[in-house]
Amino acid sequence: MALPTQIETRLAALGVRAADVEEKFVRGAGPGGQKINKTSSTVWLRHGPTGTEVRCQRERSQAANRELAWAELCAKLEARSRAAQAAVVDAREEERRRTRQKSRGQKVRMIQAKKHRAKHKAKRGRVGGDGW
Repeated sequence: MALPTQIETRLAALGVRAADVEEKFVRGAGPGGQKINKTSSTVWLRHGPTGTEVRCQRERSQAANRELAWAELCAKLEARSRAAQAAVVDAREEERRRTRQKSRGQKVRMIQAKKHRAKHKAKRGRVGGDGW
């Protein structure tokens, strides 16, 4: 069975081949009585390289469930791709923030804090006494 062109376009944009996706038609579960237990209208998809799985039994029709499952798989893979891109951008931003130079105000405040701390330490002196 051929996939709708919209789904093929989404898969191509993600760089996913339809051949990498395992597709099974299984019996449904849950409410629906005898009809749901006898027909294999539930669609189960698994993308091998990422291990992403989708199971769809929303409609009574196997064809409708198949299209919905493929659309859901595309959405999951797109979300995964967006998360990976966001992680790269976050890492780059974190590195930039960590390695940038301090502003003039930050340097002044840091030196003042060091001098303040040095005053406290200077007041300590040595511990005097007989047994020490």
